[in-house]
Amino acid sequence: MTVSSSRTRFRVEGMDCASCASKIDTAIRRMPSVADVKISVVAGTMTVEHDGSLDLDAVSRKVSGLGYRTDPAERGDAGEKGDRQEPKHRRSAENASGLEGLHGHDHAPQEGPWWATAKARLTITCGVALAVAFVMAKLFPETQPWGFIVAMAIGLIPIARRALAGAMNGSPFTIETLMTIAAVGAVVIDAAEEAAVVVVLFLVGELLEGIATGRARASIRALATLMPKTAQVERNGATETMAAERLAVDMVVLARPGDRVPADGIVISGESAVDEAPITGESVPKRKEPGDVVFAGTINQQGVLRIRVTAAAADNTISRIITLVEEAQETKAPTERFIDRFAKYYTPGVMVVAALIATLPPLLAGADWSTWVYRGLAALLIGCPCALVISTPAAIAAALSAGARRGLLMKGGAVLENLGKVDSVAFDKTGTLTEGKPKVTDIVAIAGTEHEVLRLAAALEAGSSHPLATAILAEAEERKVAFAAASEAGAIGGKGVVGTVDGVKLFLASPRAAAEQVVLDQALSTRIAALNDEGKTVSVLIAANSVAGLIAMRDEPRDDAKAGIAALHDLGAETIMLTGDNRRTAKAIAVSLGMEVRSELMPQDKQKIVGELRRGGRFVAKVGDGINDAPALAAADIGIAMGGGTDVALETADAAVLHGRVIDVANMVMLSRLTMRNIFQNITISLGLKAVFLVTTVFGVTGLWPAILADTGATVLVTANAMRLLGWKGITAS
Repeated sequence: MTVSSSRTRFRVEGMDCASCASKIDTAIRRMPSVADVKISVVAGTMTVEHDGSLDLDAVSRKVSGLGYRTDPAERGDAGEKGDRQEPKHRRSAENASGLEGLHGHDHAPQEGPWWATAKARLTITCGVALAVAFVMAKLFPETQPWGFIVAMAIGLIPIARRALAGAMNGSPFTIETLMTIAAVGAVVIDAAEEAAVVVVLFLVGELLEGIATGRARASIRALATLMPKTAQVERNGATETMAAERLAVDMVVLARPGDRVPADGIVISGESAVDEAPITGESVPKRKEPGDVVFAGTINQQGVLRIRVTAAAADNTISRIITLVEEAQETKAPTERFIDRFAKYYTPGVMVVAALIATLPPLLAGADWSTWVYRGLAALLIGCPCALVISTPAAIAAALSAGARRGLLMKGGAVLENLGKVDSVAFDKTGTLTEGKPKVTDIVAIAGTEHEVLRLAAALEAGSSHPLATAILAEAEERKVAFAAASEAGAIGGKGVVGTVDGVKLFLASPRAAAEQVVLDQALSTRIAALNDEGKTVSVLIAANSVAGLIAMRDEPRDDAKAGIAALHDLGAETIMLTGDNRRTAKAIAVSLGMEVRSELMPQDKQKIVGELRRGGRFVAKVGDGINDAPALAAADIGIAMGGGTDVALETADAAVLHGRVIDVANMVMLSRLTMRNIFQNITISLGLKAVFLVTTVFGVTGLWPAILADTGATVLVTANAMRLLGWKGITAS
């Protein structure tokens, strides 16, 4: 009997560090019916895979017992990606624990300004109590140490409750456990004043950590705010206002000047400049006309656009970016998994070392017990693993968020980490390095002017949807060449098109077909051959049995292709073009971009070449459209889909460049390397500070206050360093 598998995603409020996530993960995994748990700190979500019999109430109670608020957000079959339904059962946030914000590490939603959060209220209350205790100690010395004990208890009781809850749910060695032991121990050895200060500093550090995590979370939420709430929909010749989330595929919507485009779609009428900076990061608005793709959330600047919707609200570019980033943050990088495993042994080890520092000198050398217990407690605080544990996920979350804002989607920390290792990049040609549609590159007038040659050719091609015809018509429109459709127009299979303009019979044909009608002299044949050698398709225009001119077309490289390839070379990565196109065209494009080329390939040939590169010791990224390049994408170490964010592209590859910029492949590699450098810096900061203060503590130079400052300071430094990645802009083609 096969047991069906379900997946429920919970919103978890108040979870702001890897330590929080670890405790929740451990507790939920111990529940019956749970098969797997994935947690994203930055997204504030927990995804639980189970057999369908899981009691969602019990999950909420379990998480609430740990001091967090939770609510099932969405539910669906584990095997059906994206086919999720709202749960019939929904857990209210009001069912969370009674003492809002007073359960330790973080226990309340981080909505609104930071100073209005329950965590901030707890920190401020504890700080005020400490200040009162100091004043009372000066005015009424007999109140010592009780005033400090009360101040400490205000902050420590919630921390201790968290420590106990963690221990009962499989996480005995937590930051709360270390804090509780250290604070209580300080009171026992008559250091209540220091114990109270340590608790306040700990709460301040936790508050700062929550603020930093909130910034990363806000960077994802900001994408959602790009979506307009309403849309103007055309129905039965009239316009009505509808909620943008209700838009369906094939509806026609209007985007007026100043409006945000309400959905992904294709322009069916109207022309305008659209500001795509919110989605692509490009500062220069793009001209949009019928047939062009527009993205939800971009800003229409000039004319009115009529747009046919191509994706519902849940499937538009912004929604997919948010979903993929959240899912990516649930997937840990190899470095992050290593740090998690290391921390499991590190924390108990710290407790053992602290115990040895406290007991061995008095037992073996007769040293003063109070002095060495004090030093042992300080060592316990120094060993708090917060900074170390958060060093990797904070950097990865910030990098994934920064990349998403530029349309760079990486499916998890492992992909982000591995991109930095890429030293060979294999590109498809059509639609990847090139625009995927031919453009007119040369007009050679033999009789008359270029304007006249283009006018006659456009007249012949009027109304045709053939790619070469579309290129000629687009060129005529760009040059503002007026023309009227030819009469008696028709196509001659495999040869060209014929028609009559102003009483003159015209024939726009391939060179071979033209040679059957007229004589192409040596100079003209040489010119045609030269254009062909540049990878261009040449059409010959014959008017009244004589050659009027030549029109050459080619699928041109993307505007940033050359800069993108150069940027990869600067990063030390070799590039190669793998294409099914003919050798002459492929070579011409490759030479212009400065890269190696292999042409006239079948899909299996591309896969074989990628395999050969890997066996040669190269770490290979394959960039393609995600459909005909699927075998090669799968064979590569990293598969990167290039294009406008199609479902196939997003599902088949490890990463996706949503906006078709070749230079963004280099940006992905650069972001990965910056992230790994940031992680190394974070680990160095966290372990380096601990090592320094551990030595100074053992020798009696520093005590409890510097110890907790070292831990809090390291956590804040590490988080702030990781958050620098949120400001990453990448490189652009000059």
